[in-house]
Amino acid sequence: MVTGVILAAGQGRRMGEPKQLLPLGGKPMVWHVAATACQAGFDEVVVITGAYASAVKLVLQDLPVQVIYNENWAQGQSTSVKKAVQSITAEDQAVVFLLADQPLISSSLINELINSYHEINASIIMPRVLNQPGNPVLFDLRVWRSALLQLSEDEGARQIIRQNQEAIHYIELLDGQIFLDVDTPAEYEVMENMWKKIKKNSSIE
Repeated sequence: MVTGVILAAGQGRRMGEPKQLLPLGGKPMVWHVAATACQAGFDEVVVITGAYASAVKLVLQDLPVQVIYNENWAQGQSTSVKKAVQSITAEDQAVVFLLADQPLISSSLINELINSYHEINASIIMPRVLNQPGNPVLFDLRVWRSALLQLSEDEGARQIIRQNQEAIHYIELLDGQIFLDVDTPAEYEVMENMWKKIKKNSSIE
């Protein structure tokens, strides 16, 4: 089994408003990320909320996702990672972490991660462009459950990735635009423009 986990608990301090609720094409960013996850080959999709939990849960009510509140969200992203791992009971399972402010990630990329997990012997799988790694990231919980549960601060799982390069299988991509995220109003403007361009040139909903 592979569980998709969307980390959507942040306060968006640099943005000054809840970035996961910022609209793209009439829907909040977190909705687009969740909808893409639901279209991919996950066995289940979990959304971890914190700040703005009620509002995030409300906008996701039309999607088949499990919404879990992280009461310790103010202590950093690591608490959301741990909350997600604690919610996954099956030992023989992997988890893929997605960010609520990266709506350009495609279901085809997610499926490539999942397929690689089933086909190759790697316990961490992630995409990169020109040697620059990005999200989403898959962890085999048979190997990394304990380490994920020991994370601290706001760094998420990056410390595990840095310290275990030999365990990583990279999916090589040509276009780094899918890694765009939103932390500031200027980045949101870039995201809006990119979203409009994608909508114009494809059938992405």
